Amino acid sequence: MSTQRESIGFLFGDIARLSRKAFNQRASSLGLSLAQWRVLAVLSRQQGINQVTLAEMLEIQPMTLVRQIDRLESLGLVTRHQDPDDRRASRLMLTEAAQPLIGHMRRIADALWNEALAEFSADERAALIAVLHRVKSGLAAEACPHAMCEHDAGAARTGSGS
Repeated sequence: MSTQRESIGFLFGDIARLSRKAFNQRASSLGLSLAQWRVLAVLSRQQGINQVTLAEMLEIQPMTLVRQIDRLESLGLVTRHQDPDDRRASRLMLTEAAQPLIGHMRRIADALWNEALAEFSADERAALIAVLHRVKSGLAAEACPHAMCEHDAGAARTGSGS
């Protein structure tokens, strides 16, 4: 049984690594790093998130995120706004200039996954998504201590979300 769990974990890791690599190759002409794309992707789903929560979600150090946000802000893609509840914190928002890039990013991701799943029927795709939501929900219930994970786990249970 241990071998099966390890192989599932390695398979998830391999799929994640390969999909990131393929996405980065396809999106490289747009001039943003994969790390910057990840920031934009989260902000497109959760406008107004604070930097600390975003760093936790991306599993990176807050100082690393600050450098990425600085770069995205200098490109006119992200703005910082003072958090009304904590004057030391910033809330992050995408600018209008980021919207076409987000759309392009989504088209790249859609094309990538359509190609990866080309041999799957519509029913197989739906079943795969349902099973992956169940896996995510089971892991999120144990692994995620903050409210964002609770939201993700709920979305997984209901079949909504990303």
